[in-house]
Amino acid sequence: MSNKPKKSSAARSIRTYLTLSFAAATFIGVLVFFGTGGTSQAEGAFERTAIWFGITFIVSLVTIATLALSVKEDDSDPNKPRLK
Repeated sequence: MSNKPKKSSAARSIRTYLTLSFAAATFIGVLVFFGTGGTSQAEGAFERTAIWFGITFIVSLVTIATLALSVKEDDSDPNKPRLK
């Protein structure tokens, strides 16, 4: 067996956190934009959308990072049985 360094877990990557947060914020932003009148009532629509986008991005980023901290890394050898 070679002693290769462990790859960083894909679930722990900052790119993954940012992508999931951006997707959630985009979804909420689109809902707010079209739910508040969209282009027909353009006065304030972009400001409301930006505010909701930012709030959703920050809250989802903190939530995802907190949930990732609560998960324990599995350092056991995958070739050995857990139960004896």
